[in-house]
Amino acid sequence: MSILQAKGLKKHYGTEINLVKALDNINIEINEGEFIGIVGTSGSGKSTLLHMLGGLDRATDGKVFVRNKDIFSMNDDELTIFRRRNIGFIFQNYNLVPVLNVYENIILPIELDGNKVDEKFVNNVIKTLGLSEKLNNLPSNLSGGQQQRVAIARALATKPAIVLADEPTGNLDSKTSLEVMGLLKVTSKEFHQTIVMITHNEEIAQMTDRIIHIEDGQIVRRE
Repeated sequence: MSILQAKGLKKHYGTEINLVKALDNINIEINEGEFIGIVGTSGSGKSTLLHMLGGLDRATDGKVFVRNKDIFSMNDDELTIFRRRNIGFIFQNYNLVPVLNVYENIILPIELDGNKVDEKFVNNVIKTLGLSEKLNNLPSNLSGGQQQRVAIARALATKPAIVLADEPTGNLDSKTSLEVMGLLKVTSKEFHQTIVMITHNEEIAQMTDRIIHIEDGQIVRRE
């Protein structure tokens, strides 16, 4: 079942001779439970595409549907709430709150939405990611790989429609990168979680279910 669609997606900057087509007529359909890799070099448009899919920026033209909802038809407040409830983000720099411990970071999005924590589900995520012994630690007391595990747990905790991962292994060494990718695959299967990951690393992308190659704002190949 399709859970994420982009139709005729465009993002243009400037006008006439200074026009830059960061995205130019992107069409994507992603099914529930898929782990998708979007691969491109620096400046290819992959980060712009991820921001569009997650509603972090608005398109020049085209539509994005998440759970059949047209996200660009919402006003900013509606989109903020929808994003918090339906889209999980994993960033290259982790983006953990330094004064909160591991558990507090994981459940923060749930509490911001005023919802009750599903402790059984969250504890299952924590156990799956090997964080049970680290719950009282502050981010500063964790390695990069451990911080990224916390970021993954936080993204999963709200049971989002999709998780968008922005170069999640970009700040990690090769061994830890493979470990984090293994965990993403496990969580995709274990929780039937849809994950869309952008990366410039072809080797990392090979661990996903399906690869979309983007260059100069256009999809050039699908595997």
